[in-house]
Amino acid sequence: MFSVSVRDHLMVAHSFHGEEFGPARQLHGATYVIDATFKRDGLADNGTVVDIAAASEQLRAVVAELGYRNLDDDPSFAGINTTTEVLAREVADRLAVRIHAGKLGPEALLVNGISVTLHESHIAWASYERAL
Repeated sequence: MFSVSVRDHLMVAHSFHGEEFGPARQLHGATYVIDATFKRDGLADNGTVVDIAAASEQLRAVVAELGYRNLDDDPSFAGINTTTEVLAREVADRLAVRIHAGKLGPEALLVNGISVTLHESHIAWASYERAL
C-alpha cells in the first residue's frame, strides 16, 4: 500500500454539550494541524498516488469551508459535538466527495482509502480512516 500525506491547519470556535466536557461546554477556540493521507495499492502510470499539489489545494478548500467559524452556528453540525474525532471524519468525508468529483485528478480516482488526523497539540490527536 502506498500513501501520500499533505498538511494544513484549521482554526474554529465551538462548544460541547455534556457534563463530561467540563469547561469546554463554554464557547472556546481550537487550532488543529491536519494531516490528510491518501492510500492506494499501486501507483499511477506517472509514479504517484495523487498529485500532491492538487491534494494540498483540496485540503485547503475544505479548511476554508470550516475554518475561522463558530461551528455551533453551522446547521450541518446542529446537535452534534464537534469533537476532534467528528471533525476528522468531516474532513475525510469532504475530501472523498472531492476525489469522486475528480478535483484531485484522474489518478486519485484509484485511491482506496483516506486517513485524516487532527492534532490538537503535540500530545493529543484523533484520526478517522475511511475507504473509498
